[in-house]
Amino acid sequence: MARQSRYAAIVAASLAILGVTPVEAQQKSVNLMAYAGVFQDLYDKAVVQPFMKANPDIKVNFIPVVFSGQMLGQLRAQKAAPQVDAVIMDIGVSKSATDEELFEKITEAEVPNIKDLHKLARHPGVAGVGVTFDNVVLLYDSQAIKEPPESWYVLGDKQYAGKVVIDAAPKLQGTSLTFILDWAAGGKDPVRNFDKGIEEMKKIAPGVQTWDPKPEPYIPVMNGQAVLGIGYNARAQYFSDQSKGRMKVTVPKEGTVFQINSINLVKGAPNKDAALKFINYALGPQAQKDFAELMFYAPTNVNASVSPEALLRTVVGQMDRVISVDWVEYAKVRDKLDEAWRRQVIPLSQ
Repeated sequence: MARQSRYAAIVAASLAILGVTPVEAQQKSVNLMAYAGVFQDLYDKAVVQPFMKANPDIKVNFIPVVFSGQMLGQLRAQKAAPQVDAVIMDIGVSKSATDEELFEKITEAEVPNIKDLHKLARHPGVAGVGVTFDNVVLLYDSQAIKEPPESWYVLGDKQYAGKVVIDAAPKLQGTSLTFILDWAAGGKDPVRNFDKGIEEMKKIAPGVQTWDPKPEPYIPVMNGQAVLGIGYNARAQYFSDQSKGRMKVTVPKEGTVFQINSINLVKGAPNKDAALKFINYALGPQAQKDFAELMFYAPTNVNASVSPEALLRTVVGQMDRVISVDWVEYAKVRDKLDEAWRRQVIPLSQ
């Protein structure tokens, strides 16, 4: 017994010399790839830090990436030797990653909180499940435009030429606008036939200042560099507060589209058990509530008790204007739509 105590003391002393505590020496890690910027900041605060506090034996390393297509590229490059355990990305891209066998299907047996998810959070053919709900909105500078624009076609108004910022496809803001305008122009199935949407985008393109607003479309509208833009509701609501209402948010009469972020387990994840524990926490009612109230993503867990005030600022408060888009089906035509943007839309801007 004395020998064991002496050994323990030697180990503790060695760890102290290295600057490592016994708890840290026993820690497992979860490498989480998800969105950069304000998403990272607030997700870390609402979900990652509380998880690590509740599970001191697990350290979550946040790997920030700008958009889902870039995540897919990194996963492809690591397929033979994965360095990432869990990924939060758009569900359409998640479908592509599933088809390429980059993700492993998660089940209720491994992640019990799946049983409490909204039906829209689960899609056949997608290995992961929905972790947030969101939608696309029109951003406007309330100092330059006093009343909320009623139509998405304000983006093509000549008086605002050179003052419009849009994230081009393959980012989903541009893709979503294509689908919305396709419906507005009489299209019946914008995913499978988006020709009308591309024609409408060609009318808007000449007035676009940039197809790649830095760091995000919200900032140029907040500081007056642009007066109109497209963004995601959750981020737009947050940045509207940060701008003290200068940048405002609206859903025009033509409607909006639903957006789902999924959380996924990487196939061959080096830290699978710890990753599953984190995924289960992220889908739980407390994490879902905390993130929704901090950043206005609608929860996917039906048991999340989000305050009514916060919930109305999520997509839940705009469901009457949501256009149905099959993002899983979109995964099959993404490359074709991106090519149409590169050839027919982007070159038309000044």
